[in-house]
Amino acid sequence: MINVTFCAYDKPDNVGGPVAWIQRLLPALRTHGVESRCLVMTHWGDTGPTLAALQAQGFDCPTVACHEHTEDRLRWILARLRENPPDVFVPNLVVAGYLAARWVRSAGIPTVGILHSDDAFYRGLQQQFVFGRREFRLSALVCVSRELEQQVRARRPQHTMTRRIPYGVPLPPQEQRRSPQLRVAYVGRLAEEQKRISEVTRVLCRVVREVPGTEAVLYGDGPDARAVERILATDGAHLPVHLVGRIESDDVQKELLGCDVIILLSDYEGLPIALMEAMACGCVPVCLRMRSGIPELVEDGVTGLLVDNRADSVVAAIRRLRDDSALREQLARAARARIEAEYSSEGSTALWAQLLTQLHAPSGARRVIDRARWMSLPAVDPGLASADVRQPSPMSPAHLYGRGRMIAGRIKRRLLGQALAHAPTVK
Repeated sequence: MINVTFCAYDKPDNVGGPVAWIQRLLPALRTHGVESRCLVMTHWGDTGPTLAALQAQGFDCPTVACHEHTEDRLRWILARLRENPPDVFVPNLVVAGYLAARWVRSAGIPTVGILHSDDAFYRGLQQQFVFGRREFRLSALVCVSRELEQQVRARRPQHTMTRRIPYGVPLPPQEQRRSPQLRVAYVGRLAEEQKRISEVTRVLCRVVREVPGTEAVLYGDGPDARAVERILATDGAHLPVHLVGRIESDDVQKELLGCDVIILLSDYEGLPIALMEAMACGCVPVCLRMRSGIPELVEDGVTGLLVDNRADSVVAAIRRLRDDSALREQLARAARARIEAEYSSEGSTALWAQLLTQLHAPSGARRVIDRARWMSLPAVDPGLASADVRQPSPMSPAHLYGRGRMIAGRIKRRLLGQALAHAPTVK
């Protein structure tokens, strides 16, 4: 049995590919002799679907409300790892976990990072923990797409093993759709950043208005849900476009089996799980051309349709699918076949188990994980700045200002005490 510790964030509206991935991977790894533990950092103590799903399946999930500073998060992670040292440590998308991996690896425990997407945050992880200071470099790095793998290999990493392990999704039995309408779905975070959800919502309204015999549905939640509601109340008034909201990961494919087309028009992706789930259900993908994730899943005219913008090109693609049922059925079959051949849950889990087994170090080779009382951390990478908030240094303006106020307060209280001690007594 191999024991692996993962890290994760969680909050009430936690949705997205990495969320569905960890909820599925950990139970699946058990069938390969890998038992997992997950250190969960919550938003202000409010938990969400990740913690609930893992605890329901009997996983040990030490939990803490996120500390304000990276150093405090790092110390909490190291304390939990000292209590129960794993055979392999996977910090996932927690920056403090990547920094803690320096002390974990020094104790003889291999560390594995993951590139979930193609954006500044994950480029920062590469720079800091694959090509940065040697003591902070990971034992291995998993890339979920070919594009991400090629980016890393092109820079010739010296001390970190690189592996491509795509996400995997279940293959549900296909059911015969009965709706006479062509149903177009969006599944994912309702966010302007990356997902461009306002433009997606507007073009779905255009589609159902301009292409007879179509309807649209949006599944998901996120910071810009209100913007979606406002657009549906104006552009989508009296049209068959509906916002369902967040649904549980286990229910996504049940909904998608009733859809014909999946739409994804993001600025960037890693390897979009919602798209893969839809393709496994026989939905035809209509996607914006982008460099990561999409090209290996969607081959234009073979496993789906690629579009050049979030307006006319999308409307034309949906009209084409509505008018040509033979093409639609051909693309749907090919889309499901692509997932079955290369992106099944079983295949992805087997690759993870193989990597963890390869990295597994005998317990006798380990040392005790240091408490890291003294830290010399690398400078904050710009791409990681929002997730890597350091404590003010002793000479920083913020620290000096705070200390100055504290000293001034002490002097004020002391002078006030002296004045009261020498004040004349009133009889």
